[in-house]
Amino acid sequence: MLGACGMQKCHQEALKKNRVSLAKQLVLKELMEHLIEKDVITEEMMEMIQAKPGSFSQNIELLNLLPKRGPKAFSAFCEALQETKQQHLEELLLSTISSHSNEIAKLSHDYEESLSFPVSESGISPKKRRWNHAESMEHSLDDGDGPHYPQVKPCTPEFYRAHDDQAYKLKSCPRGMALILSNVHFSTETDLEFRSGGNVDNATLNMLFKHLGYRVIVKNDLTAQEMHRVLEKFSKLPAHRDVDSCIVSLLSHGIEGGVYGVDGKLLQLQEVFRLFDNANCPNLQNKPKMFFIQACRGDETDRGVDQIDGSERADSPGCEESDANMMENPKLRLPTCSDMIYGYACLKGTAAMRNTKRGSWYVEALASVFAEDSRNTHVADMLVKVNRLIKHREGHAPGTEFHRCKEMSEYRSTLCKDLYLFPGYFPGN
Repeated sequence: MLGACGMQKCHQEALKKNRVSLAKQLVLKELMEHLIEKDVITEEMMEMIQAKPGSFSQNIELLNLLPKRGPKAFSAFCEALQETKQQHLEELLLSTISSHSNEIAKLSHDYEESLSFPVSESGISPKKRRWNHAESMEHSLDDGDGPHYPQVKPCTPEFYRAHDDQAYKLKSCPRGMALILSNVHFSTETDLEFRSGGNVDNATLNMLFKHLGYRVIVKNDLTAQEMHRVLEKFSKLPAHRDVDSCIVSLLSHGIEGGVYGVDGKLLQLQEVFRLFDNANCPNLQNKPKMFFIQACRGDETDRGVDQIDGSERADSPGCEESDANMMENPKLRLPTCSDMIYGYACLKGTAAMRNTKRGSWYVEALASVFAEDSRNTHVADMLVKVNRLIKHREGHAPGTEFHRCKEMSEYRSTLCKDLYLFPGYFPGN
């Protein structure tokens, strides 16, 4: 059954703004069959649409109907576009939603213009060079046939209403600002290897974050100093006041505690996190901040061990934190660092694995899990599932030391509530 209430305003605006483009380009025949299956339109409505003369008029009739078909109609329409290989039209709509707030769009545009840094190394050949920095190794393994961009499944209004009271407020449109810093080509002076497959990670996360409702900013091949400057400007965006969350993703070579710029210099992760804490980023106080780090944290390759029979066992001693002071203060105080969750591709001291065709193991697993489960699972539980996928994967490089090698991802959290992303659902404010 369709909901009694109408389509969300930002979805209506996206359809309205792209009305002419949709009317010119939509291919309806198979699309309407999918919409009937999803209870968006009825067979009688399909007959009424088909009775109109010409494809343009038929498309207009469908676009007139959609806003009246309940809160699920837009996400079902986007899903049908995916299923009928009209993803370019879905991207058009999602891009419009991401820029729904004129103020946020303007701020983001101004931000992009202010960060047009020159790339320090140009024309570098992707030909594999000698690897001299073992501590920053990120192994590239080929056991797949190409990238995969899974479709994000939408949250239902019923799930939102059942869980939003006990979770972080995530209902802004866009959900938040997302920044991806991706280093693939490194200066010849560093001997840091070209990250073959790194562009796949970049594209995968870009699409994932957009489909989750975020406005995404991507910067490629920056020095350590440029990375810090971009992150600092991003953390100070006034736009953060008007949205409910934030994502930062760093894709590069790295060691424990830092990632490399294309100049071979290190950017310390603690400095990155500090830029977004409650003291330095007041616009994001009490709002969830997500960090995803695809980089090595050492040079040790996990060779794995053979599992013996018997039940699995994990020792996880808990630590209780005592109250330091129960006296009341006139103003509510916050710890300097809170409401953050950090996802790492690998464990401390170990190397991360990357497939040159499908991208890194971690980003592939992250995209797969978030696309499937963000509709009804909070972020911490999704990262547990990512861990599980990584745990069961192993390298395929016969004749090399990396054949059957392993990786183990992990996450840390200072979240204080459940963090549901509620993709595709934008309740009225």
